[in-house]
Amino acid sequence: METKEQFYMAFINIHGLLRKEDLELGRDADTGGQTTYVLELAKALIKRPEVERLDIFTRLIFDPRVSNDYSCLVEEIEPGLNIIRMPCGPKRYLKKEALWPYLDEFADNILKFFQSGKRVPDILHSHYADAGYVGVRLSSLLSLPFAFTGHSLGRVKKMRLEEKGLKNETIEKTFRISRRIEAEEMVLDSASFIVTSTNQEVEEQYSLYDKYQPKRMIVIQPGVNLDRFSPPHRFRFFQPEYFKEITRFLKHPKKPMILALSRADARKNIVSLIHAYGSSEELQEIANLIIFAGSRKDINKADKEAREVYRELLRYIDYYDLYGKVAYPKKHASEDVPNIYRIAAGSQGVFVNPALTEPFGLTLIEAAASGLPIVATKDGGPKDIIAACNNGLLIDPLDVEDIKEKLLVALKDGNQWRNWAKSGIKGAFKHFSWEGHAQKYIKVVKKVVVQNKRRFLPRQFGRNIALSDRVLISDIDNTLVGNDEALNELLNKLKGAQCKVGIGVATGRSLPLTLAVLKKNKIPVPNILITSVGSEIYYGPKLVQDVGWTNHINYRWKPLDIKKKLNNIKGISMQAAEGQGNHKISFNVDAQIAPTPKEITSFLRKAGIYANVIYSHEAYLDILPIRASKGLAVRYCAVKWGIPIDRFLVAGDSGNDEEMLRGNTLGVVVGNYSPELEHLRKDSNVLFAKGHFAFGILEAIDHYKFLGKL
Repeated sequence: METKEQFYMAFINIHGLLRKEDLELGRDADTGGQTTYVLELAKALIKRPEVERLDIFTRLIFDPRVSNDYSCLVEEIEPGLNIIRMPCGPKRYLKKEALWPYLDEFADNILKFFQSGKRVPDILHSHYADAGYVGVRLSSLLSLPFAFTGHSLGRVKKMRLEEKGLKNETIEKTFRISRRIEAEEMVLDSASFIVTSTNQEVEEQYSLYDKYQPKRMIVIQPGVNLDRFSPPHRFRFFQPEYFKEITRFLKHPKKPMILALSRADARKNIVSLIHAYGSSEELQEIANLIIFAGSRKDINKADKEAREVYRELLRYIDYYDLYGKVAYPKKHASEDVPNIYRIAAGSQGVFVNPALTEPFGLTLIEAAASGLPIVATKDGGPKDIIAACNNGLLIDPLDVEDIKEKLLVALKDGNQWRNWAKSGIKGAFKHFSWEGHAQKYIKVVKKVVVQNKRRFLPRQFGRNIALSDRVLISDIDNTLVGNDEALNELLNKLKGAQCKVGIGVATGRSLPLTLAVLKKNKIPVPNILITSVGSEIYYGPKLVQDVGWTNHINYRWKPLDIKKKLNNIKGISMQAAEGQGNHKISFNVDAQIAPTPKEITSFLRKAGIYANVIYSHEAYLDILPIRASKGLAVRYCAVKWGIPIDRFLVAGDSGNDEEMLRGNTLGVVVGNYSPELEHLRKDSNVLFAKGHFAFGILEAIDHYKFLGKL
């Protein structure tokens, strides 16, 4: 049965520069085809009768180096369609690899936005791995359907960079590739469906992942706003102003043009194209090479990767002495691009894309619609585009001789060139449109939205916590307890507080063990009890269990399969029965011989098991449902009770506390912490207290002025 109600949709696209119009395509490695795709898909969807509202969540930027447009909190694209900009780390513009430490903050800010509007979307759609990480967290907290488009994948990128000879240490330092891959694995664990552009992307790229799920992947070829692109008419008399910008480099401007247009990104493999052209006297004789590698003012002020690309470009132009044969304009605007294609098509040239990987290939469709045959990498999108349009040849991007030979074939046969040009125009308009893309997309969305039963913020429950305007949540062992003097001082301070403060604990202990330690230390039963490493939530002295949370985390939970798979793993052994829970399987760990937590996670994924693996105190391993953790439980409570997440003071000492310490909570790591939390010192939102046990919590209360005016 199909729903007749309209949807509220949310896109998450964090990095790059996104605005209503005049996208700065090619400005850097983060502002390219992905931003075009997100914006055009959103415009196509808002025209659908099923879509009432669509918000695109991106990063708020205050930086004199970029336009003021990116500091506008809300930008209306058209009625019902908005760009919403959220704080995420420093105010300045950052490349995507630098954003990972701030993604929890971004997720919390979106959660706050939904809370303030008293409405959550019917579906989330994340674009790229960083947004995928955020989407996993939000969909888990709010029980929302979740879609994902990778745009490019970390495992593929790593493989290509290794093929080029880069060392693993360099790849990791430059691209944070392991964190990106882990985020993509998390997405594959959680997403309702994955949108891909090609069958090759499904079969050859996503298959590299532990959680490869082809049944949840749908192929929808990307669209192009073809209104802007058309072939030239009577080129000899059609010389737009930009023609001079190209031909001023050339001795013989009437020769056919080999056109390359991309960002200044090493993955775009421009240097291999220059090697192919520079090593071929025949290519130089019959054609000019035109290279648009983003826009630049001063190479020395470009980011490191772009700077290296520009320097290599100029180095090899000089090495092969290609002056007068190669054009490399410094800049171009978005509105210039259609004319650039038409100029190349009018010269009876070709468009070449030698990228190492190309999941989409929007420029290929634009070139095809402009009557320009294509020579492109045999990866991802180009394979499907050339198959649909029959307008060019595929190349091995790492084989300079193959690039050279295919360019010669494309340029030397005039009849074939004309057939390819006509076929490309016809195929682009027939197979690639945003209307068709949106129609296929919305069909899948309808299905998952109808199946989803919980689409609004959880209703408030209970009395005491409902009156609170801030909450203290503390781990128990080695944090709340461990020093009687510190504990008594903390309890007295909280009893005498004049504000409306709620009290909670978040512990790895089961409920019976939690109650036992509270009783032993004469601690009153708090308002919130998050037990079994976040897999259970109870409220108040009557210990009313949050059934909604239990149902929420039961998603894809198969404890018998987990126990069976991990039964014979060396170095881990099941804890006693009192340490187990309905949604928690706990092990003791011998760190000397046991696999690492990362290896166990990978093992479970490959076995088709959805689970959250948590390691703490370098001695304990807890296996939870994919939607369960202390951090997610804390944020669920924030949503449920309508208390902003930045009014939660959270205290912990070990690895199973990490997730609740990150993001917009008021985090404190007590002085007697476990070494696995040391890396959180880089997080400005986390206080490392000098005081041990509850003295550390008291220190945080003063530091954050938690019991004062918030």
